[in-house]
Amino acid sequence: MNHVIYEIPGHLLLTPWKLIGMTGALLFSLRWLVQFYYSRKAGVPVTPRSFWIMSIIGSLMTLAYFLFSPKRDMVGIIQNIFPSVIASYNLYLELTRDERMRRQSEQASLPRISKRLQAIKEEPA
Repeated sequence: MNHVIYEIPGHLLLTPWKLIGMTGALLFSLRWLVQFYYSRKAGVPVTPRSFWIMSIIGSLMTLAYFLFSPKRDMVGIIQNIFPSVIASYNLYLELTRDERMRRQSEQASLPRISKRLQAIKEEPA
């Protein structure tokens, strides 16, 4: 993966790992345009699910570049581990939000149901 795909002598060496790293960095950067688009459309700040997906994929691709290319830069590794973990957690929260809200709604209605059942039990037959 370290062989040269394209070269401009003295300026640029393009390898498969650099291509992966640049694609990851581009994805990670473009997520802000996605967030801007959806916020503008909604008229309020919005973080769409695609923002978190782009964050995870971009972070992991850039992390792979720093881990497996000859660069092996610890600053880049640390810089990309944390965003990928946080974005993964936020995506998990996003994906499980509807289920959590349904459970909270059910729990909130339980006291009302209990009071109704108690009132029914106390009614003379």
